[in-house]
Amino acid sequence: MKKNRRIVATAVLSLLCFTATAQLATNTSQYKTAIGLRGGGTSGITIKHFVSSQAALDGIVSLWGNGIGLTLLYERHQTAFNVDGLQWYYGAGGHVALNFDRNYRYKNDNFYYHNREGNIGVGVDGIVGIEYKINPLPIAISLDFKPFLELNSNGSVFIAADSGLGIKLTF
Repeated sequence: MKKNRRIVATAVLSLLCFTATAQLATNTSQYKTAIGLRGGGTSGITIKHFVSSQAALDGIVSLWGNGIGLTLLYERHQTAFNVDGLQWYYGAGGHVALNFDRNYRYKNDNFYYHNREGNIGVGVDGIVGIEYKINPLPIAISLDFKPFLELNSNGSVFIAADSGLGIKLTF
């Protein structure tokens, strides 16, 4: 009889521990979607959407002086330092960039833009960062490192160590 009680007690305790662990895992994302801005090498509008409690898709639409880029990243999130709202994230993805080579000319103080030679770049991106969701405000702030490698249609290769600071409105 004592053996059965130990088995039942062990089973109940194991179930409680498993339930508590599962509850912690499901609480790692404190919002479902966020839209904001990222400043850094790849600056632009960012949209993050959690596809599960610990995984998100993060898209960045970036504009710069001579082009436009679209980046999509798959990120894994986990609680950092046991602080509510603070999460580490890491992941990988890719991007497509349309680059313009500019030729400027001035005439009578007027500016003329000419697209002399453009190219398309495709690349692979990695990301590692930390994000803090400010409770009770619907705001998240992030700091990340997003290195990438880009191959261009004109034969050039571009490697960048891209760090960024982001602020997002969460909902």
